[in-house]
Amino acid sequence: MAGNPWAPLQPSAASLLLEKCLTAGVLSQNALDQAQLEAPCFSHVEELQRITEIKAEINQKSLELELLKLEKETADITHPLYLEQKYQALQAMNSHLEAVLREKRTLRQRLAQPVCQENLPIEASYHRSTADLLPLAVNFIEKLETYIKTIQTIPKIPDCSSSMDNALVRMESLEAEIEELTEQILTWREQQKAAFQMNSDANSSCITAQTSYLSIENLHP
Repeated sequence: MAGNPWAPLQPSAASLLLEKCLTAGVLSQNALDQAQLEAPCFSHVEELQRITEIKAEINQKSLELELLKLEKETADITHPLYLEQKYQALQAMNSHLEAVLREKRTLRQRLAQPVCQENLPIEASYHRSTADLLPLAVNFIEKLETYIKTIQTIPKIPDCSSSMDNALVRMESLEAEIEELTEQILTWREQQKAAFQMNSDANSSCITAQTSYLSIENLHP
């Protein structure tokens, strides 16, 4: 089973054995230091130990980096600054709802009242002008939606004009093609009529010749 890469550095079996030998007095620290200086293998052990420590530090930094990324992604949920802003917004909404509930009866009475008054307080000197103005205002209100749509279509006028020009050019092209086709049809019709007339004349001449021949044969049995 593989060890946990995020766990702190654990002592190796060799270091544990040397520590027990030092504790039991079987081996002295001076002899161990001398052997370390004389034997080059101990330098490789130190290098491996340093590499292991560096790997553990890299793993620790990677873990911290992942935690920072996770904190950045969830900052709007867990960060105190954003939570405080949301809390203040909820508090303001709660205060507004409480004020609405306190004034519920007054609001209900205001909603039950008509939107405008039945009579307009207008001075007598303006009654004639008001009588002339009201029909115009009513007519304008009735056509207001049409006016708004017309105003909204003003920016589209260049595109519509371009489309109409293209359509006009296309219609002129189709008209020229139709005129050419009509001329071809009329020419073909005249040709067919002339051919039919020639066939009719030829058939009439043949019938006349046959009738004359039969009449001559009847005269000379």
